[in-house]
Amino acid sequence: MAELSINQKKEWAKQLFIENKLSQKLIAEKVGVSEKAISRWVNDPNENWERLRKSLLISKQEQLGNLYEQLSEINEHIKKKPEGQRFADSKQADIMVKITAAIEQLEEETNLADVFEVGKRFITWLQTHDFEKAKAVVDLYDGFIKHSLKQS
Repeated sequence: MAELSINQKKEWAKQLFIENKLSQKLIAEKVGVSEKAISRWVNDPNENWERLRKSLLISKQEQLGNLYEQLSEINEHIKKKPEGQRFADSKQADIMVKITAAIEQLEEETNLADVFEVGKRFITWLQTHDFEKAKAVVDLYDGFIKHSLKQS
């Protein structure tokens, strides 16, 4: 298997940090970089991995629900306008376009975080049934994640 680029390793490390809440030392070992590199990536103010980790506490369904509520509220405001003026002004239209784009992105996106979550749940389940197979699957799954990162 070909070696991952530094950007691919960084993306993998980010997913391990955000999704699995692994220690920086363990992430460094898994990804094949130094602990110092992991620490630099985690603490990079432009990346803000901690904020991303916290944002995952809100599920996609909750995020979608919030976005649909915002869109509904704008529409209700428009409906309250006098007849002949029931249309979005430029600011409302701009907000509606942005909210709609965010909804589409959340609904259509099957990202690496989703892949991690499903794999993690499957491996956890498998551990209770056959621990030795689970260990083998973890190695295979790591290979799959590396392959997926190369495709993105």
